[in-house]
Amino acid sequence: MAHLPRPTLSLFLVLSLQIIFSAIAFGSDFQESDEEEFSEELLLRPLPDRKVLAHFHFESRAPPSLSDSHGRHHHLFPKAIAQLVQKFRVKEMELSFTQGRWNYDRWGGFDPISSSNAKPPGVELWAAFDVPQYLVDASWKNLTHTLSGLFCASINFLESSTTYSAPEWSFHPSSGSLRYGTLPREAVCTENLTPWLKLLPCRDKAGLSVLMDRPSIYRGFYHSQQLRLTSPEFEGRLESGIVLKQTLTVVLQPDSQGASNTYSSETKLQPSWSLSSIFGRKVTSRCVLAKSSNIYLQLEGGLVTELENVRKENVISWIDNVGSEGWRTNPFFDLSVNPDSVLREVNSLHGSSSSVLYEYSVAKYSDSRPFDLGLKWKSPVVWSCPQAPLHASRFLMGSGNERGAIAISLISTGLNEHFLGANIVEGSCKLEVDIFQVVPWYVKVYYHTLRVFVNGQPQAVTDVVEKMRVSPSEDKVSPGVMELVLKFPCDVKSAALTLEFDKGFLHIDEYPPDANQGFDIPSAIISFPNFHARTHYFEDSSLKRSPMLSKFQEKSRVRSYSEVLLVPLTTPDFSMPYNVITITCTAFALYFGSLLNVLRRRVGEEERFLKNRAAKKAGRLAQLLSMLSAKIRGKKWEHPQSPSASSSFISLKLIVKVVLVTGIAIAWQYYSQ
Repeated sequence: MAHLPRPTLSLFLVLSLQIIFSAIAFGSDFQESDEEEFSEELLLRPLPDRKVLAHFHFESRAPPSLSDSHGRHHHLFPKAIAQLVQKFRVKEMELSFTQGRWNYDRWGGFDPISSSNAKPPGVELWAAFDVPQYLVDASWKNLTHTLSGLFCASINFLESSTTYSAPEWSFHPSSGSLRYGTLPREAVCTENLTPWLKLLPCRDKAGLSVLMDRPSIYRGFYHSQQLRLTSPEFEGRLESGIVLKQTLTVVLQPDSQGASNTYSSETKLQPSWSLSSIFGRKVTSRCVLAKSSNIYLQLEGGLVTELENVRKENVISWIDNVGSEGWRTNPFFDLSVNPDSVLREVNSLHGSSSSVLYEYSVAKYSDSRPFDLGLKWKSPVVWSCPQAPLHASRFLMGSGNERGAIAISLISTGLNEHFLGANIVEGSCKLEVDIFQVVPWYVKVYYHTLRVFVNGQPQAVTDVVEKMRVSPSEDKVSPGVMELVLKFPCDVKSAALTLEFDKGFLHIDEYPPDANQGFDIPSAIISFPNFHARTHYFEDSSLKRSPMLSKFQEKSRVRSYSEVLLVPLTTPDFSMPYNVITITCTAFALYFGSLLNVLRRRVGEEERFLKNRAAKKAGRLAQLLSMLSAKIRGKKWEHPQSPSASSSFISLKLIVKVVLVTGIAIAWQYYSQ
C-alpha cells in the first residue's frame, strides 16, 4: 500500500478538521433555530370582593420545520396538536371550558384577562381553516370529533349545522373560513382538565402545574381552561411555527378566618392568603423543560391609587420603595417573599395610578426550600376594577309558551366620558358597539321587530344601527344569526334593544332528558372596536422572556359576554307513553293468562280425584251419618251425584268462561284499532 507524503497527510488532516468543526457549528446553529420552546407563568391578583384571581399561562412553540418533516420526533410540543393542525389545516383555533360566569362589575372588564380569558359558561369553540370554502364545514365536523375524543367532552355535538354559525365581521376578521359554536349546558369536570394537563411537558408533576389541585380549583367561583393555537405558516409567515397557548383562569375565595372584624362592612379587612392556603400546595421546583418559570403578583391601578391616597401626606410614595427593602415597612400589607423585581405600568389608560407587578423566579427554589408566596393585609382598602364603556346584560320578556322577546340592556360606566371628553362637548363623538348573537332554530326571531331605546326614549333603527347582517334560522337546519354595528352618542347613559320571537315545537325525539328545565340561548358577544385593553410595562429583560407579559402588551378588543338565557318551551306529557304501555301490557297479561289457564286445566279429572279422595276419607261412617240426618229431618236420602253429571256441569261453565274471555279480547282489539 502506497503511503501519502507527510505534507499531504497534514494538509488532509487540517481540511478534515475544518470540515468537521464547520459541520458541528452549522448543526448547532440549525438546532438552535429549530428548537422547541416551553414557558410557564402564573399571575396572582387580589380582587375588590375579597377574592383572588389566579391566571396560569403555558406557551409551547414549534419551529416551522416541525410540520414540514413527517414523522419527526416531538420533544416538547404535543404531537396530537401538531397532527390536528396539519390534518385539518387549522390557521387559528380557540377552545374553552368554563364553569361559572365572569363578574364584570367586581372583577373588571377593561383589562387583557377579562377581554381575552373571560368566557361564557360551558364550551366555546371557534376555528379558522386554510381550505377551500366548500370544505370548511367538513373540516369543522372532523375537528369537533377529534377534539371531543382528545378532551373527553361532548364537543362532537357541534358537528350539527343547528349548533354552529359562520360570523362574517363582528367576531373575528377571518371571514368565510371561520366557524363558531357553543354548548352552554356542557358540564366541566376533572375529565376535561386531565387531558388538558397531558399536553404540558411536565404535566402536573413539576412546575407551576402542581398547584392545580382538583378540589381547590373546582370549588372556586369561576374556572375557565382555554386552549389557543395559531399557525402562521398557512398565512405565508415562515419565521414562526405553531404556537400553543394554554391558560387556566380561576377565581378563588381565601379563608377569611384570620381577617379582623373590627372595621365596618364597607372597609372590611381583606383576607390574607398564600399559595398553600388557596391551592393546598407549594411550588417545589420549576419544570426543567421550561425556558422560563415565573410568578407575578399584580396590584391593579385602582388599588394603587387608593393606597397612594392614604399616604398623601408623605413626601415619598411607598411605590418608590417597593423595589428595595422598603417593601418590608409597607403599612398596608406584608409579602412573605421578597420579590426579585418590581415593574410599573406605562401610560395607564384608566385615569388612575399605574399598576404594579412583583416578579418572582421559581428557578431558585427546590424541595428543601419550596416557594409559598403569601399576602397579609394590615389595613382595610376599598377599590374598584376598570370597567368596559357599557355594562351589558340580557334578559327575556313576556310570559307563556307561545311568544316572548329578547332584550339587551347597555348601561354606561362613565369610561367613555373619560376617554373622549373633548369630543363629547363638541357633540361629534360616537360610541361604536358590535353585537353578535346566535339563536337556536326553535326560537323563531322576527328581526323586523327590532326596537332601539336610547336614554329611555325610542329611536329610529336607521339612526342607531349603522350596519346589520341577519341570517334567519331554518327549521332543523341552521340557527339564526344577527350581527349589528351600533353608533351611540358618547354621553349615552343607557340603551336597550328588543327583539320579539315565537316559540317553536319540537318532535318528541328532539327533546333532551331534562326538557322541563328549559332550552338555552347562547351568550351574546358585545365588543367595543374603539377600545383596546392592554397593559404595558417598562422595558425590561423579563418582558422579552415572558410570553404572558408580551401578550398583555398586545392590543385586544374590549369584549364581554352576556348571560345565557333559559327559554321554557311547550313540552309533551312524557308519562303518557308509559301509561299506555302499562295498561296495554296489563290487559294482555290478564287475557293470555286466563286463556291459557282455562285451556290447559283438566277440570273433570280434578273433580273426580277430589270426590274419590273425600269418599275414601269419610267411608261408610259418613254415609250412615248422612242417612240418619235425612231420616231425622224427614227427607228422602239421595245418593251423591255421579261424576258424569258433575263433569257435564263443569264443562258448561268452561264453555261460558272461554266464550266470555274471547268476547272481551275481540272487543279490546276492535277498540284499539
